[in-house]
Amino acid sequence: MTVPILSMALAESGFAFLHASESRVWLEASGGLADWDAFAASWNGMKLDTYMADGGKYRRRRHAVFKALAAQRNAGGGIERQPDQPHFQGLDYNALNGGIERWFEPMAPATAASQTLRTILAATRDLFDGLSPGADWHIELHQFRIEANEGALGQPTPEGHHRDGVDYVLVLLIARENIASGTTTVHDSRHAELGSFTLTEPLDAALVDDHRVSHGVTAVRPLDPARPAHRDVLVVTYRRMAVSAG
Repeated sequence: MTVPILSMALAESGFAFLHASESRVWLEASGGLADWDAFAASWNGMKLDTYMADGGKYRRRRHAVFKALAAQRNAGGGIERQPDQPHFQGLDYNALNGGIERWFEPMAPATAASQTLRTILAATRDLFDGLSPGADWHIELHQFRIEANEGALGQPTPEGHHRDGVDYVLVLLIARENIASGTTTVHDSRHAELGSFTLTEPLDAALVDDHRVSHGVTAVRPLDPARPAHRDVLVVTYRRMAVSAG
């Protein structure tokens, strides 16, 4: 899928769903995915998210922050990783876990420097730059693994249908192992459902305009309770940086 088509879908509907084949075409226009297997393997061994106010032990995650300045882009500059910092959402965006600074395990340097991630960042920046020309971007990346077992469902969005408090969001499926359900639904400002889809194949993706729509994902359960079950996604958020005075 091309950037103009994606831009049109986001402008018209506020969201877009891409099958893996479409996602690959879009991403590979900005770079390579040759190290995808190593990139996907970096979801293994992540620490538990200890901030879950529901007491859940089903979510593991890593986090990284990048910055992209319009002036540097014009000068041929890239997207730069920033020092590790907390993730913060106000309670109006995340009533379950918001209102505090949350420090997560940092994304590994090799993952942050991988060809696949650099391709994802280049593609999303090109897309969102077209929708918000001249923006300086605060970019956050979240590696999520949601685990499920017979006695405890995994909740990809335990806060329910929500907005993230940013401008744009990419949700990219990395892997599904022994998982059922996990259906994404998108809603307008009046809570009417605009669409639903399930990310099932690696590289299936969802893009949303966070100002216009909210989104949520249904709980996941294991197909075979005797085997490990998890859903891995990369979430990339873009928030326009405030222009400093003077």
